[in-house]
Amino acid sequence: MFTTKFIRNIYSTSLLLLLFISYNANADPAVLNPNLNSDLTTLELSAGEWPPFMSESLPHQGVVAHLISDIFAQAGIKVSFTFLPWSRAYHDTVNGKYAATAVWMLSEERAKIYLYSEPVLSEKFVFFYQKQHHFDWKNIADLKGLLLGGGLGYSYGTEFDNALEKELFEMSRVGSTEQNFRRLAMGRIDAFAEEQSVGYYALNNQLPELANVISHHPKPLLINKSFLLFPKNSVYSKELLVIFNHHLLQFKQTGRYQAYFEGLDKGDYQNK
Repeated sequence: MFTTKFIRNIYSTSLLLLLFISYNANADPAVLNPNLNSDLTTLELSAGEWPPFMSESLPHQGVVAHLISDIFAQAGIKVSFTFLPWSRAYHDTVNGKYAATAVWMLSEERAKIYLYSEPVLSEKFVFFYQKQHHFDWKNIADLKGLLLGGGLGYSYGTEFDNALEKELFEMSRVGSTEQNFRRLAMGRIDAFAEEQSVGYYALNNQLPELANVISHHPKPLLINKSFLLFPKNSVYSKELLVIFNHHLLQFKQTGRYQAYFEGLDKGDYQNK
């Protein structure tokens, strides 16, 4: 049987633990991480609208914004996002207005002026097609003779781009995912290459009348990695890069990283 003294000690220990947690939840970031430069305890990042990954209008501003915010919070850094047109986000950040910009694919041009984080997101591009029209493919040769939809300025990988240049198939590009889905529904294109989560977000939120008539092929066309970019001309970027990468790796090792994307699949980042 437990003694009164034992129970009292348990109670005292629990109370101290609660006080410790409460203190740390409200403590100054520099107290939690005494080696952190005091200029880096709050950061403003730039981002482009890309639902459901990032959007000013979504819960937690989208799954990727939520992930990035929590990674920095783990390091005692509070971040806020400013949503801008993509080109402005890119140029304003390198010109010193923001500490970093999210999220971007790898390119030689960007790597000249930005430091790349470890991969934050894996994008899966698939072909969407109209259910009543048969569509199947196993390799690029199976796309021969098709008219495919795409986005302006997009590359869908070296093999795809080479086949397009050799005119194995044709591609008609427009400026938005919604336009491509409307063209697909009207039979003006045979299939449309888009990131899977982005495609279904557009169907379910912008074009619900088409959600039941369009599906996707399970074979990925392309798996892309996206990164948080830190401008090379900032004196703080190397320090921030190390901090961010360290905690991102921890998130991945503990399974916490995957939980965000499981939440995305469950609808946690949809407006109710």
